[in-house]
Amino acid sequence: VSENATAQSESSDSAPASRDRLLGGLLSPDVSEGSCLSRYASSLHRSRASPHSPSPYLASRLRKYEALHRKCGPGTLSYKKSLMQLPSPHSMGLVECRYLVWAPTSGHIGDRVLSIASAFLYALLTRRVLLLQLADDMAGLFCEPFPGATWELPAGGFLADRIKGLRRGSDRSYGNFIRAAKNNKDDDLRAESLPPYAYVHLEHDYQQPEQLFFCDEDQTVLGNINWVILRSNLYFAPGLFLVPQFEEELRWMFPASDTAFHHVGRYLFHPSNEVWELITSYYTPYMASFQEKIGLQIATFAWNPVPFEEYFKQVSACTSQEKILPEVDTTPGVLHEAAAGATSKAVLVSSEHPEYAEKLKSMYHEHATVTGETVSVLQPVDVGGGNHSHNQKAVVEMFLQSYCDVSVVSGWSTVGYVGHGLAGVKPWLLLAPRNQTAADPPCVQATSMEPCFHAAPSYDCRAKKKGDLGAVLRHVRHCEDVGDGLKLFD
Repeated sequence: VSENATAQSESSDSAPASRDRLLGGLLSPDVSEGSCLSRYASSLHRSRASPHSPSPYLASRLRKYEALHRKCGPGTLSYKKSLMQLPSPHSMGLVECRYLVWAPTSGHIGDRVLSIASAFLYALLTRRVLLLQLADDMAGLFCEPFPGATWELPAGGFLADRIKGLRRGSDRSYGNFIRAAKNNKDDDLRAESLPPYAYVHLEHDYQQPEQLFFCDEDQTVLGNINWVILRSNLYFAPGLFLVPQFEEELRWMFPASDTAFHHVGRYLFHPSNEVWELITSYYTPYMASFQEKIGLQIATFAWNPVPFEEYFKQVSACTSQEKILPEVDTTPGVLHEAAAGATSKAVLVSSEHPEYAEKLKSMYHEHATVTGETVSVLQPVDVGGGNHSHNQKAVVEMFLQSYCDVSVVSGWSTVGYVGHGLAGVKPWLLLAPRNQTAADPPCVQATSMEPCFHAAPSYDCRAKKKGDLGAVLRHVRHCEDVGDGLKLFD
């Protein structure tokens, strides 16, 4: 069944007008609807309201953060005063406004979204103002999330110029100067002996000195530095739950630990009006009318190649064995009557390899399902037409995936993590193939909707040696799809 079949599919009930557009207090009403159309409308595209309500404490902390950002953000007197400290060789002592600057990183937009969400959570915990130095390829993707203030670091100036040269091992890197201080037996590390800014490198290639970021005593040191510059392409939020001084506040913010990204992601990321137009131009004619929407996000990786036919076999085995999609009857000339109450299903296939959607579409077009259900395969290849950037298309696909009721995603896929995390559903994870052969079992249902922290640290701060950080806390354990990764569980 093709996309054109949407006209014949049974219409589903539209989202109730009474649904809470502020998401249980997660969002402030102080942003005009016209400036960011998706902010209050996106959640209405989901079949049902999220069953995961934000805690009153989290809502309160977000309102306090917004007030801090308005007071300390770019363009304010406090911001100008804080900038004046940066050229100094040493910290001038703690000031009222402290900052976390997210530096641009290479990699997929999914990696960056997860990293920004983690950075914002860290800013919340440490009472810092989050500023983003956005690369050109991220410009115009999302609305400003904070009322009456910008989260973009102004271009030019001392800080923007210094960020370009900061990498792992830089003189200003936290890992470097904390190691030097400890070698000199300078355990005091008084505020006046610290630099005015420090660089924290949390990309996938970070090493043990940088892993000390997740240690309690090192967080105390960083707390005495007014400007922290962070570069990360990882969802490092689970690591923050391992820091003892953050534990109590995180419990108050997220009584259910596995809702961290669901809440932070829905708070921060609202597609810009330009991107939102692309999303609605596809969702309304092609997806809205279906009773059940299944998201299928298929990603393959250069470091783990697998032939198309082999991986398609794994995808089909997963959706068939777990009864996510009905099987087809390949017997010639056989038709099956739809069972009473049979639903019309849409499968939204997102992949950089269009052959997956094409083969699935052909399968359901040429053969009847054994249940008699109709299955329409949707493939948002050229949403909106025109010349749109790769990142715009990726954001569109992430949000369309987040409007699905069931999620099947390739393990390791950060785009998949964002989609099911925003949706608030526990996905079926396609396990990584081995030796170019389909995995068996093909997939597992995650017991948490959280993204995975790839390249998690191996240094156990509490034991002061290498250890298994997936065995330290009940709610921080290893991921189903990445054996060494860490993930939040309820």
